[in-house]
Amino acid sequence: MNNRQLFLQHLAQTTDFPLMIEVEKAEGVYLYGPNGEKYLDLISGIGVSNVGHRHPKVLEAIQAQLDKYLHLMVYGEYIQSPQSKLAKALCDTLPSHLDNVYLVNSGSEAIEGALKLAKRYTGKRNIISCVNAYHGSSHGALSIGGNEIFKRAYRPLLPGISNIQYGYLADLEKINSETAAVVMETIQGEAGIRVATKEYFIALRRKCSETGTLLILDEIQSGFGRTGKFWAFEHFEIVPDIIVTAKGMGGGMPIGAFIANKEVMGVFKNNPLLGHITTFGGHPVSSAASIATIEILKNESLIDQVEKKAKLFKSLLVHPKIKGIRNKGLMMAVEFESFEVLKSIIDRAIELGVITDWFLFCDDSMRIAPPLTITEDEIRKACHIILKAIEEN
Repeated sequence: MNNRQLFLQHLAQTTDFPLMIEVEKAEGVYLYGPNGEKYLDLISGIGVSNVGHRHPKVLEAIQAQLDKYLHLMVYGEYIQSPQSKLAKALCDTLPSHLDNVYLVNSGSEAIEGALKLAKRYTGKRNIISCVNAYHGSSHGALSIGGNEIFKRAYRPLLPGISNIQYGYLADLEKINSETAAVVMETIQGEAGIRVATKEYFIALRRKCSETGTLLILDEIQSGFGRTGKFWAFEHFEIVPDIIVTAKGMGGGMPIGAFIANKEVMGVFKNNPLLGHITTFGGHPVSSAASIATIEILKNESLIDQVEKKAKLFKSLLVHPKIKGIRNKGLMMAVEFESFEVLKSIIDRAIELGVITDWFLFCDDSMRIAPPLTITEDEIRKACHIILKAIEEN
């Protein structure tokens, strides 16, 4: 059986229409197929490959760690240099009171840990999240997701969950003294790149502080430089109580984290002890890759280039069929009339060598979230192909 047959026969499927792109190699902004195919990747594995595919410094860090050790013990028991150094490197990117890191394997797992932490620290049980939010697919993460289509088949989910409209000031009155946490994507991703105002975030922070509610910001997609700052919340002059990250964190390796201050995180140590457990969280190879990723973002000025590159995309993607472009840095949504129009454009663009996608809760908009390493020439090439695909539909 060939790889295509094995994929369809033995690998669990998530839709009846997978992209079916066979990849033999990836490097920089490109994916390569077994028969000479070459695809410019404008979605970075859904916001993962912020420093590009197989960045040489990430590969070097992985190889160096492979020569030392792999998994040794469940998280939190042994002193492992990659974990400790990564925790320090993460804290160095954040305000001083966000000084304690719990390393996990993915964004969903980080959300689960943050939810437990908020309930345990506050002693409350009610959680508020947003309409059209996406925080992951495990039971707790799904419970706070904001789209009923994805939830109804799996009920009953967590009790005590209510939704507010992202960016709508009046809804902040629903936050009260019985609320353990508000969980919010700093930039709504699967809703199609929605960006609230600075005034909204300041009012949200104030309301959470007044009611003793922890503010959890989900930066799984928006973190690690994608919006033009290391963390998207830096655009809004606020600081969360807990921040959740993953995706772009590992340079292509699986890793996530939730970060709070030492006092808050300390509740996991007692009543019960081992209040949160992960076997593979902070795997030493993934941790080494993440340290390298942070260093690349800092040393190669990739974050400083984000806004200029985003403006270039917006200046080139001009066409009567494009209804508008929403973005925060290189987290972009290009709006079309309908899913039907968009899907045919996406399919043709893939045939022409550019990979894009749509959003779970916004299927009339094209996702553009390339590696931050993309060059201006590569942006021009990608936009030329997208416009060609539009013209042919």
